[in-house]
Amino acid sequence: MSNTPVSPSAPAASGNPRAAQDPRKRRFLIKLSAVIAGGMFIDGFILGGIGLVMPSLSDDLGLSATWQGLIGASALIGIFFGGPIGGLLADKVGRKPMFTVDLAIFLIGSVAQFFVGEAWQLFVIRFVMGLAIGADYAIGWPMLAEFSPARIRGKLLAFQEVAWYIGYLVSYAVGYFMLSSLHLDWRLILGMSTVPSLIVFLMRLGTPESPRWLISKGRAEEGHAIAEEFMEPEEAAEMHQEAQRSAGFMALFSKANRRATAFTSLYWACNVTPYFAIATFAPIVLESLGVQDGLAGALLLNSVVVAGAVAAMFLIERVGRRMLAIPPMWIGSVALVIIGLFAHVSPLIILTCFVVFSFANAVSTALTGVFPGEVFPTEVRGAGVGFATAVSRIGAAAGTFILPLAVDGLGVGTTMLIAAAICAVGAVIAYYLAPETKGVSLHAVSVPHVAVDRSAPEPNRLSAVIAD
Repeated sequence: MSNTPVSPSAPAASGNPRAAQDPRKRRFLIKLSAVIAGGMFIDGFILGGIGLVMPSLSDDLGLSATWQGLIGASALIGIFFGGPIGGLLADKVGRKPMFTVDLAIFLIGSVAQFFVGEAWQLFVIRFVMGLAIGADYAIGWPMLAEFSPARIRGKLLAFQEVAWYIGYLVSYAVGYFMLSSLHLDWRLILGMSTVPSLIVFLMRLGTPESPRWLISKGRAEEGHAIAEEFMEPEEAAEMHQEAQRSAGFMALFSKANRRATAFTSLYWACNVTPYFAIATFAPIVLESLGVQDGLAGALLLNSVVVAGAVAAMFLIERVGRRMLAIPPMWIGSVALVIIGLFAHVSPLIILTCFVVFSFANAVSTALTGVFPGEVFPTEVRGAGVGFATAVSRIGAAAGTFILPLAVDGLGVGTTMLIAAAICAVGAVIAYYLAPETKGVSLHAVSVPHVAVDRSAPEPNRLSAVIAD
């Protein structure tokens, strides 16, 4: 067994990929990216609305701090279970059949929110919707990675995070208008997700199965036929490197895959834990820090997050994955330290630091939608993404549940310092474990194992070293 370095800037195949582009295949890739992004939009839309209506639904239902935390974390708890379940099913029965089932659950859950009368009902409904969200990560991202050309794979996967943040922002902006100007009931605001859920559900019908998955299941003839029809020549030719393989859930913890499992899970958790904790209760946190209009401040922060995700999408194929994965984590950590130490000095300073944190966190979080779809082999790609999703949501759910209790018990300043420490841990994890996968074919990236080569100068010293 020899170690062969793979340059992150090397093309995935010979020739000019742009010149070989088929307009029909390009349209398919755009549509596939759009329908997967539609699911991510709905995910953000569903999760974004709860923070906005938390004050009004708390008053209406008489929620304690415990119930606020449980309802805020309910969808995240559902994602914890939905990610692994959806990933295992996607690996066993295929990406295609699961691709519409999860949207049907979105649709049913969205409608059910119109009729909530008790706190436990809202918790159950959003838990079930969380199951579908987790499954959507573990189904959509592997499918997109398996169809995408190496030269733009990172951009397409990062675009999914942009769609998530746009969904979060749209939910917040429309809900803010409905709540502040129209004074509509919070049930109507949460139930708005019915509209995009129905649209995306219909758009996903007819999507083909992943050729890589078909080949891994011994259905090589079907897989190569789909690859020839929908993929560019370089990527279709790469299908001949795929082979029939089977693996169970425990393969994620084998020597070949445990590095990828540990990295994607822990790095993702360190990104989303402070984000969800702060974003879910942004109006309450900002008002407690002296920002008079907490809802307007939270809307500003969500707008900044979209800008950060867009920046990551356009930069990822230029500067590489690691440059976007590590420095922004340190920047976000410093911003939260300033908030923690100077929480009561000036509302302007606090808001500025929250803006910096939101932008930096969005840049690094974009990589949590890229790495999981790249670093796992086909036979466990769904399970790998699903497991990483679950671990990340342990942190996100814990942060969402604990934040209101921590603010009450420890104060905002100490709570922000804890969030800063989590960001710093994420930066260290990425430095030691994150591979540079820019421009490398999916087959090469996902051949176990991917290590980090720190012998070359930054930023290209962080090449992927494939044990072949």
